[in-house]
Amino acid sequence: MRTKILFLISSLFLLLPTALFAQNNQEQNEEIFKARVVEIVEQKNVTRDDGSVSIQQKLKLKGLEGKWEDKEIIFDGTEFDVLSASEYKIDDKVLVNYSVGPEGEENFYVIGFSRTSPIYWLAFLFALIVIAIGRLKGFRALIVLLLTFLIILKFIIPKILTGSDPLLITIIGSLFILILSVYITEGLKRTSTIAIFSILISLIITGLLSVWFSAITKLTGFASEEAMYLIGLSGGNINIKGLLLAGIIIGALGVLDDVIISQVALVKELKISNPELTKSQIYNQAMRVGISHLSSMVNTLFLAYAGASLPLLILFSAKQPPFLTFNQVIDNEMMATEIVRTFTGSIGLVLAVPIATFLAVQFIKKVKN
Repeated sequence: MRTKILFLISSLFLLLPTALFAQNNQEQNEEIFKARVVEIVEQKNVTRDDGSVSIQQKLKLKGLEGKWEDKEIIFDGTEFDVLSASEYKIDDKVLVNYSVGPEGEENFYVIGFSRTSPIYWLAFLFALIVIAIGRLKGFRALIVLLLTFLIILKFIIPKILTGSDPLLITIIGSLFILILSVYITEGLKRTSTIAIFSILISLIITGLLSVWFSAITKLTGFASEEAMYLIGLSGGNINIKGLLLAGIIIGALGVLDDVIISQVALVKELKISNPELTKSQIYNQAMRVGISHLSSMVNTLFLAYAGASLPLLILFSAKQPPFLTFNQVIDNEMMATEIVRTFTGSIGLVLAVPIATFLAVQFIKKVKN
């Protein structure tokens, strides 16, 4: 066991420098660097026509990294009005974009706050709590989380950007995530293999449903501004509709993992606690618990999608043209996309319970393995 854990940790340390190197290269090419506010040179409040107040600031900054370290920079934000501009204070850390104008002049623009430090502290607190409560299994879960992030960042996203089919690439990546997550957290045993096959079958059903209903509802994937930006960024190489379907698959994967592993573990415990039960009795008892679990998980899936789309829901609830009636709202592609995403994911989740329960009842032995 210790040898396996050491191998996993070593693999992670080999992968991490690659991810960090790629990130540093991107920042260097974009000329974005971190700086600290050392002085508020000028500040004025401008009232817009709609009554809102715009805070405009001229700041003196000091670079904190790279070739900009310890260099003083002036950012004049009083010359223009930006709707999302923040109010900065002395010692705030900010991100600055550097560019060269057509006549060779240097331009500096404050993008926003630098949030890396509090995010790193939050990640550290999360890892600490997971390990403190979950111990070895919690540590394994963190490894799986990191590997999942790396698979998405280093395999799925680069392949999609080069023009590969997003749905196919996501299915392949999800299969790797699935195998790693189950075997690392649950161990190499029969119940883990049953859980993997149950999740895979449920994912295939979810994928087929999403393809079918996306075609029926004629979803194009172009409803969001992000899709239009990606088309311009990639020169038209990205399959936007495939990207939509890929998002549905990834969204359903995590929920299916939770439901199915719990259901398989339940069947195993029922067989151990009472070996005299028939397969039919075990299935019925496990399904009663699974249905109770399922009720909360379907709501969880809906709330997850609703939370991500809350601004969109508020916009449609305002009852402004062209969203005056319920039918007008669901006819809009943005809303129809979220509806298809929610229902196809929920159907796959509902079917996962009887699938996992049936496979577990059939293939888990009545002796402790």
